[in-house]
Amino acid sequence: MDVFAAFIAPAFAGVFVGVMSGLLGVGGGTIMVPIFRLAFGMSPLASTATSLFAIIPTSISGVVAHTRAKTCVPKLGLALGVGGAIMSPVGVWLASVSPGWLVICVAALVIGFSAFKMFKKAVKCAPAPRAGQAGGSAKAAGSSNVASAGSSAESANPGAAPAACASNAAPASSSAAASQAACTGAASARSATPKPVPDQPVLSRKQYLQGACIGLVAGLASGYVGVGGGFIMVPLMLAVLDIPMSLASGTSLIAIMILAIPGVIEQGLLGNIDYLAGIAIVVGSIPGALVGARLVRVVPERQLRFIFGGFLLVAAVMLMLNEFGILG
Repeated sequence: MDVFAAFIAPAFAGVFVGVMSGLLGVGGGTIMVPIFRLAFGMSPLASTATSLFAIIPTSISGVVAHTRAKTCVPKLGLALGVGGAIMSPVGVWLASVSPGWLVICVAALVIGFSAFKMFKKAVKCAPAPRAGQAGGSAKAAGSSNVASAGSSAESANPGAAPAACASNAAPASSSAAASQAACTGAASARSATPKPVPDQPVLSRKQYLQGACIGLVAGLASGYVGVGGGFIMVPLMLAVLDIPMSLASGTSLIAIMILAIPGVIEQGLLGNIDYLAGIAIVVGSIPGALVGARLVRVVPERQLRFIFGGFLLVAAVMLMLNEFGILG
């Protein structure tokens, strides 16, 4: 195997994995497992083990960027991660003693259902206003304010109204034009600048406990199929805990960074990890995750939901094809 196939090509693939990880709050395992099967011809167990190994540095890179941008909920991520860390070794153990086809099929169905829910919520979200529409609204408001001001002045002093209007016409026009230009410029500036950082939610103990339970399920999936578990955590954070998408992605990466560690240790002790392939993916995924984390505050939430829903749907199909040997 030449240098390009062994290291450079996986590194480029890692960039894409990293962007998806930072943007959508997933570890990238659903992409990496098929890559390891196809590009390196690894066994299913080695593919999942190496994917789990590569997930940790990728997640750490995304967490750093999300923490700086304040687009995560650290305490909730810790609760999710601790729950997942408990079950991740169990998932690794189950991968060696139980038939994989049943768990993979169930996981694909869960991912597909999550994709459906994500698309449904994205359709319900109102699209973000365009700069032209915002400018038009500002102009309409400005004209309405000028008209109402004129009518107020006329009703207060009918006799003086014509003179006042004549004397103030040019200044009023200049003022209105300047106001409209300022509003239009502000609207354009708003459309070009990142979204404001959402307020940190105030969560109860019950919600943190629910987060830990979500982590348990994600940890089991992480250890078994070599994924980070973000495809489970992000939709459930949105549905159960009412966390906005712009905060759910970074919070999920915190959890993935924690819950993958026990599984990686166990897989390493079993000798299932291909470290060269894992490092090759990581070289590309770390900068990619930084870029993806920055995009969270730029991409509108509606589009982010569509992107994540599409990602989940593709992941579900790829898992099914991979399990039945169609991909490799």
